Amino acid sequence: MVKEKHDKIFARKSRVGDFVFNQRVADVFDEMLERSVPFYNEIQNMVGELAGKFSKEGTNIYDLGCSTGNTMVNIANYVKGKKVKIIGVDNSLPMLGHAKARLKANHCWNRCRFQIADLNQTVSLEKPSVVVLILTLQFIRPLNREQLIKQIHSRLVKGGCIIVVEKILGNDSLTNRLFIDLYHSFKKRNGYSQLEIAKKREALENVLIPYTVKENKMLLRRNGFQVVDLFFNWYNFAGFIGLK
Repeated sequence: MVKEKHDKIFARKSRVGDFVFNQRVADVFDEMLERSVPFYNEIQNMVGELAGKFSKEGTNIYDLGCSTGNTMVNIANYVKGKKVKIIGVDNSLPMLGHAKARLKANHCWNRCRFQIADLNQTVSLEKPSVVVLILTLQFIRPLNREQLIKQIHSRLVKGGCIIVVEKILGNDSLTNRLFIDLYHSFKKRNGYSQLEIAKKREALENVLIPYTVKENKMLLRRNGFQVVDLFFNWYNFAGFIGLK
């Protein structure tokens, strides 16, 4: 695995382009998550626990948008003893390079494999009992989210689940603004400057498109998931589970 570098991607005053999951981002992505996602480690534990409960013998667990493989390693720890495969899907080769190295270092390689795929297109899902999207759906174009969720529901085995963690919008402009301000305070406590926060927000503006809690729940329900619940919520971050 490439040695992780300190996240200084948005520390310069140079012009900002759209956020891209390139080698530079991949090399600091783990630190970026730790400093930018509230309760990141606990969210990982919750996702692992849920995946352990709903995964079924002889099926596959899919991590769509697997990035550097953190979730795959975590899930592997919760499904020990079960005959399941964990399949990571991503369209970033630098991210997959880090993920492969992480799985080998954590002795998970023999039960995992990878697919290179753009989630805005059709993705191959073979006998899934659990499908996980951790901070992934928000990067898929809204028109393509319907198709992806519908496909996931149609492919899931009976009794399987989808697990989604997303950045979300508040229900109205006042709470939304408040939640954003409090989130920025969280990032400042973790060492990001006002310049870094502003530049990253600008880079993500046309790339990350969040929904409200209600909109996320309705997205799951109208595409087949009749049982949908919230398992995590912190200001403008939320975790959802949908059952088939």
